[in-house]
Amino acid sequence: MRVYVPLTLSGLAAAHGAGELGPGPLTAYAVTPGLREWYVSDDIEELEYAALNRAAAASLRLIAALPDEPRRRVVVAFDVPDGDALGDPGQGPDAASVGEVRIASAVPLAKAAAVHVDADDAEKDVTAAAAALGAADLGDDDAQFTVDGAEDHELLWFGVQEIPQLLG
Repeated sequence: MRVYVPLTLSGLAAAHGAGELGPGPLTAYAVTPGLREWYVSDDIEELEYAALNRAAAASLRLIAALPDEPRRRVVVAFDVPDGDALGDPGQGPDAASVGEVRIASAVPLAKAAAVHVDADDAEKDVTAAAAALGAADLGDDDAQFTVDGAEDHELLWFGVQEIPQLLG
């Protein structure tokens, strides 16, 4: 199962230094029955893209909680055995938990399939989205529009060997 772990740049730096993401449990996003129902598609690539976007939204929440964090979303993709990802732990009325899984233990960073990070030009929109997130959660349509502006930026794909350059 491909899982997408939301991080921040400082979280990626810590994982790079430790050689692993952890300790567990780790929150990640994957193609779960709940995500399939929510997204209504049978195309696995579309579903994985939806899971990646769910993780990017979770990364934005991490960034919003850390005022000194660089304003670039980070998601690390891993392939884990199906039994290692416990699906939809928060399934229920909270749409933010769709596709959410838990991984019980640390995952070696060397096993990552890819690292997805915002380009430099997304920083302004991610900064605005992080600032607007609280108001958007309370139903402010203008704030939601600002949050959606960050989602308009595609995360770039990087190999694990490129992490040192990302951390610069």
